[in-house]
Amino acid sequence: MVILADSTKSSQNFHSEQINELYVFGDSLSDTGNVFKATQGVYPPSPPYFQGRYSNGPVWVEHLGSKLGLQKGKNINFACGGATTISGSLNGVPGVLAQVDSYTKSQPKVNPHALYIIWAGANDYLYGSSNTNSAIANLSTALDSLLTAGAKTVLVANLPDLGKIPATSSTYNAANLSTVTNLHNAELTKSLNLVQQKSGSDKKIIQLDVNHLYREAITHPEKFGFTNVTSACLATQASCNNPDKFLFWDSIHPTTAGHRILADTALKAISVPR
Repeated sequence: MVILADSTKSSQNFHSEQINELYVFGDSLSDTGNVFKATQGVYPPSPPYFQGRYSNGPVWVEHLGSKLGLQKGKNINFACGGATTISGSLNGVPGVLAQVDSYTKSQPKVNPHALYIIWAGANDYLYGSSNTNSAIANLSTALDSLLTAGAKTVLVANLPDLGKIPATSSTYNAANLSTVTNLHNAELTKSLNLVQQKSGSDKKIIQLDVNHLYREAITHPEKFGFTNVTSACLATQASCNNPDKFLFWDSIHPTTAGHRILADTALKAISVPR
């Protein structure tokens, strides 16, 4: 069953209480301190970053875990800042396929009551690739691996407009990044629908439309309590005084306020009845 997340709608039928664990695979948008631990606390520098997160507070999967009532030990995170979708490592950082492979090889039987989260692809394009076929194939393989291992519920997020983030919006490559984002998201939807058709109705694939959420926040910031959705709150190494009014903490990553809104949207998506 494919479910599309819509930030403007919520379900009265709540089914997320069935989830008893989170398993997270991705990049810096979901990293809860893995790179920080690997670099022995060097990166990202904390402060001004929050305890190894690429933000000023907890990231969206932590907010989501809290909203689901999960204890800290039930939110298992493989995401690493700088990760691409590849099966190997780049700059010492395991790609999403490598993260999933590490998990499935260490777990002879996965938890069918867990929510598995995959969100990656941005770094593939920010590092210069324009090959959406490769990224989509990698994400599809990661999803297939989890489903084959026994996962029943998997949430896969698409990409925000990479040409509209502070790091790129004023660069020569902004338009190209917007184009590749749109292509990536369209191909991802097709791929996820195909995987769902092959998997049957006992599997639940949730498509989280992050692109729509970012677009809404940038177009209608007042709806989300933001006053600045175009520049980074964090300038050089000095923190701003009102981060909750900013969508972006640095030139790429959202503030914890932005992460909280993302978690709310994800919660609505997984709460839609089958």
